[in-house]
Amino acid sequence: MRRWLLSSRWLLSLSFVLVFSSAQAMPELQKVGEGSFRYLLWNLYEARLFSEQGEFNDYQQSTPLLLELTYQRSITKQQFIDATIDQWQHLGHSSEDEQQQWAEQLQDIWQDVNKGDRLAALLQPDMSVEFFMNDEPTGRIEDSAFGPAFFDIWLHPDTSAPRLRRQLLAAR
Repeated sequence: MRRWLLSSRWLLSLSFVLVFSSAQAMPELQKVGEGSFRYLLWNLYEARLFSEQGEFNDYQQSTPLLLELTYQRSITKQQFIDATIDQWQHLGHSSEDEQQQWAEQLQDIWQDVNKGDRLAALLQPDMSVEFFMNDEPTGRIEDSAFGPAFFDIWLHPDTSAPRLRRQLLAAR
């Protein structure tokens, strides 16, 4: 019965509560915004951002914060990690050593992504991040510098995807 509820997409916030309640008590999250990311002619993923109040102020005020990416194309784990490192380098807010350490941790957490797969990242108040693939927990990174660095890829004013940032931060 639980699996049927989790796979149901008709009540997204309920599925988040059910999925995350197994790890800890999670309040119902409200959508902040949503958008899509395109690269050249391809739609790579649809993104949704959720918080308790349905808005984003900053990481301290807006956690827990959930980013969900639904992939429209298949990509390998290594392509995903390489793209993440490229974005960290673009932003320049973390050291090369930090990026390398995080990439090594992501090797153990992430997997290849197929069309239709959903990757979710849950930023906790302590700035740790818990990852989920298709509603199943895949791992956690405890480093408090990782959470903001990861979410900055989409939410920082200097992101390489400003259109998607505007869509994600658009209040309902």
